[in-house]
Amino acid sequence: MSNIVILTGAGISAESGIKTFRDANGLWEDHRIEDVASPEGFRRDPDTVYRFYNMRRRQLVSDAVQANAAHTALARLQKKHSDDVTLITQNIDDLHERGGSQNVLHMHGELLKARCDACRAISDFRDDFDGQTNCAECNSAGGLRPHIVWFGEMPLYMDMIEEKIAACDVFVSIGTSGQVYPAAGFVAMARHFGAETHELNLEPSAVSHHFDYTDYGPATEVVPRWVDRMLGR
Repeated sequence: MSNIVILTGAGISAESGIKTFRDANGLWEDHRIEDVASPEGFRRDPDTVYRFYNMRRRQLVSDAVQANAAHTALARLQKKHSDDVTLITQNIDDLHERGGSQNVLHMHGELLKARCDACRAISDFRDDFDGQTNCAECNSAGGLRPHIVWFGEMPLYMDMIEEKIAACDVFVSIGTSGQVYPAAGFVAMARHFGAETHELNLEPSAVSHHFDYTDYGPATEVVPRWVDRMLGR
């Protein structure tokens, strides 16, 4: 068998009812991306940022959003594959976990968590919170922010991710645009270390030329098909 590293992006959750919040003009719910997804925007107008992520959190925990067949297929691969399967996601939702996956590396943070700037604790939050909400660890108010990696901030788990990619035999990218770095550079890193590379996407990504094998279509179709092939090797 072989060690596998899987990178997932927004495309794997698109069929689960996750709203992108971004319109054709690049605005997120009438807000510029730098206003709701940057440390500077949070300092300028924290109330708007809290409202934006509270709205996204409510959607994520609603009955309308569920893990789909692509999420459950990857969980099946993790359980049945005899070697290491590392799951890295750019997504801030919890659909991989709901689908049965474990030890997911959320490189861009998690929507259902808050981080306290006072004590650095990370807490689970499924409900709304704002600048007056007390931290569950230090009980101070005013220090909580969404546990999200904003533009200009360093993604999480990068040392571990690079180690896993350097040691993998197969690298697969699922539902990513290939435009957001550093994740867009993972396939080139994997190729450098000799991994076989696979792209599963609705359409070719910006880095599709780096992949040895490709399969294009809805994630709920191409991902279970790919998992069956990997388990059949």
